Order: sequence, then C-alpha cells, then structure tokens
Amino acid sequence: MNLTTKYLGLTLKNPLVPSASPLSKSLSIARELEDSGAAALIMWSLFEEAVTAETESLARFLQNQDPGFAEASGGFLPHQPEFAGALDQYLDHIRKLKETLEIPVIASLNGVTPSGWVRHASAIEQAGADALELNVYYVAGDIRQSGVEVEERYLSLLCELRGQIQIPINLKLSPAFSSLGHLVTQAAAAGANGVALFNRFYQPDIDIQGLRLQSILRPSTSAETLLAMRWIAILYGRIEGLSLGATGGVHTAEDAIKLLLAGADVVHLCSVLLQNGPTQLALILAGIQEWMNEQGFESVEDFRGRVSALAVTNPADFERANYVNILDSYSSAPGVRI
Repeated sequence: MNLTTKYLGLTLKNPLVPSASPLSKSLSIARELEDSGAAALIMWSLFEEAVTAETESLARFLQNQDPGFAEASGGFLPHQPEFAGALDQYLDHIRKLKETLEIPVIASLNGVTPSGWVRHASAIEQAGADALELNVYYVAGDIRQSGVEVEERYLSLLCELRGQIQIPINLKLSPAFSSLGHLVTQAAAAGANGVALFNRFYQPDIDIQGLRLQSILRPSTSAETLLAMRWIAILYGRIEGLSLGATGGVHTAEDAIKLLLAGADVVHLCSVLLQNGPTQLALILAGIQEWMNEQGFESVEDFRGRVSALAVTNPADFERANYVNILDSYSSAPGVRI
C-alpha cells in the first residue's frame, strides 16, 4: 500500500504531518512522532515580537544598567553574546532536529516588520530547515484598512521572501478573505509553494464577574475540518504546482480521509496529539490504511480529490441545495415548528 505524497516539493512517506505546537520543542517527543509515522514535522512558531522584546530587555539590563561602582563596570556583568536568545535557541533546535530525525523539518515564523521577516527567514534557511511556514497571524482590526490592503500585506511579504530564500514557502491562511481562491492564486504567483487552510484564531472571552477579557484555549473539534474541506475541494487541481495542506480539527482517521478525498496533499494534526500523545498518530495512520484496504485503493493518489467535484461544479447551487436540506431537517425535528 503506497501512502507516499508530495508536499512543498518534498516527497513524504504519508500525508500525516504534526503541525506547529510545543511538541516539537522536545527531541524525544519529536523522535516518538517520527516513530509513530509522522511524515514531516512543523516546528513551533518563532515570533519576531518575542525576539525583539528579549533583545531590548537584555540591552536595558546588561548594556545600559548602571552597576553603581566604577570597578564593577564590565567586570561582573556577563557579555550579551554569552546569552542564547530566542532566535539562537530556535536555530540551534532546527540543527538538533535535523541531526535527530530522518523526516523533513519545517520551521514556522511569525513576523511584524519586513526586515524581521527576511532576517529571520534567512537565518532559518541557513540553519538547515527543509521548508518555511509563514504563520501570518494577522487580525485586521483597523476599520480604515481595506481588504485589498490586507491581501497586499501577504503578497508583498511573499515576494520579498521569495527573493531572499530558496527553500519552499508554505503560507498559512485564515478563512477571513472575501475571495479566498483569488488570493491563493495570487499567492502562488508571488512564490508560495503551498497553502495551509486554515489558521486557527484564538478568540478572547469575557469574564462577566471580573468584567475583563480572558484567554481560554479550547482544543479543536472534528467539525472544524468542514471549512477547510470545502475550500480545498474548490482549489484542488486548479493551481498547478501548489500544495494544499489541511489544518485544524483532525482527530480521527475519518477526518483525515475526508480531507484527502477533497484534495489535500497533507493533513496537519495538533490538538489530538496534545491530548492523546504522539502514538495517536499511528492509530490514525492505521485507520487510513484499513479504510484503503476495504475500498480497494492501493495508493493515496487513487482517491485524492475524488469528491472535489461536489464543490467545484457549481458551488452556489450546491450551497443552496445544502441550505434547503438543513432547513428541512430542522423542520422535521421533534418539538420544532418552522
């Protein structure tokens, strides 16, 4: 049974890829993920804000601090280069993962400034990462900013990075675009080798007793795969050379199979691994193989994109029919009158 797939120009042994999470920070867990069947590993995201804040803090406390005694100046405080900052630690971890694992290692980066994106991306490439995922976690909260300006933010970043680094670039997108297909087409033209659909925004909650905002991290659910499934089906086969990655909500073999049927090249996993451990990946992989055996498929390519036509033929008609069916279902529910 051939599970091989192509992703970002890389040949992977199967379509299951752990997405960016704290799991990648441990070499032993990374090895366990590989042993359980992970075809590649996406590292946790390096945030430019964290690197900048750390640098400014070190400068404030080490370089600009008054020691109080002239004889203490330069004698007791360590030199800043002796400290391994967040960027240095991230780059060193790339090297260690490359030495430890046989599967590809994909770095993840979130920047703020154009120079920061380029500088850190170049350092990541030099450290040996096989590819780079752009975690453009951006919420357009400025009501004066147009949709075109938001899209240009993504596209100009891609053009700049493509001119500076040679490794494959994967763009992680949110679903909050008015014409997602057009944006993805432009992203491919600007140099993206693949897109990951979709970036999961963590929404703030309100503490009604304390009258303040609070952050609550809730694991994903299988229902969240449906949005990515639909858009992957729409995009499948339409943009030559562009890889499609499905991320968010994959918890079972059935979830993964549906996304592959829609046309995904790879399926990313996170919450299920954080909740149940790396060995859960092996169970999902075994479930895919069992289903393939039952259906008589000898390779992933035999069934990838088999149902994408449901969404592509006429999305508007499909949407209307789906809406009518759902209304009919609710109308027939016990105790419900519509």
